Amino acid sequence: MLAAGMWHLMKVRFWGVRGSLPTPGRSTVRYGGNTSCVEVRLNSRRLILDAGSGLSGLSAVISKEREPVSTDLLLSHTHFDHICGLPFYAPLFRSENDIRIWSARLPDGTPGEAALRASMTPPLMPDIAALIRAKVQYRDFEAGSVLDLGEQATARTAMLQHPGGSIAYRIEWAGQMLVYATDTSHGDPETGEALRRLCQGADLLIYDAMLTDAEFPSRAAWGHSTWREGVRLADECGVSKLVLFHHAPYRDDKAVAAIEAEAAAIRPGTIAAREGLELTVR
Repeated sequence: MLAAGMWHLMKVRFWGVRGSLPTPGRSTVRYGGNTSCVEVRLNSRRLILDAGSGLSGLSAVISKEREPVSTDLLLSHTHFDHICGLPFYAPLFRSENDIRIWSARLPDGTPGEAALRASMTPPLMPDIAALIRAKVQYRDFEAGSVLDLGEQATARTAMLQHPGGSIAYRIEWAGQMLVYATDTSHGDPETGEALRRLCQGADLLIYDAMLTDAEFPSRAAWGHSTWREGVRLADECGVSKLVLFHHAPYRDDKAVAAIEAEAAAIRPGTIAAREGLELTVR
């Protein structure tokens, strides 16, 4: 329980904002080249959304903390760009830490744990899974479930339009509402309606804006959306602030900045996510 009179601060920090492939280099310095990883702080408590290559930077910070680590990791899906940082997450290898990994069951019924362990064992990796010492709980769920994260925090979930499926999360805590919706196309009535319900009245929407309107028709099957669709969704659902996310690996800083400026001109306050960006949800 939260102590009486305690401030309720939900803060977000972006550690990886790129889609599909890490793209470090001079052309991506401003927004960053690491793949999806977002830290959410509920006062001192930590949630992590996705475990892309950006998780390595967060891991370095956490490793300097003296207290045992207790973390909830919520995965949108298990495509490699969203889990490639997990074998390098240092808290996994210390016995005093508690880590809960949430993921939806795969379409064929395979539990998320099986996919994650496969990514950390031969032939894809040395047997890193055998080195895990933390107390890890793998918590599978069905899309549409409401997850009890403890300490009055919940996460509502919805299936998104993406090859193999992807999960959107609406994190609610102390009257603050954050929606994380990445790796989704648009146009499917069923998943579209589920996402609209999730986004209603959200304080912050982090949305897949990998494609432009010009690219979308030939790449709709990729399972990604556009910044214009993000603007439409945010307007329709009364979202307070929109953050464009999952930037295409082939889009350099100049191109992302141009999209950010165009989106902000249509919907003031809209920004493109960049590594190191910190926001307070309000």
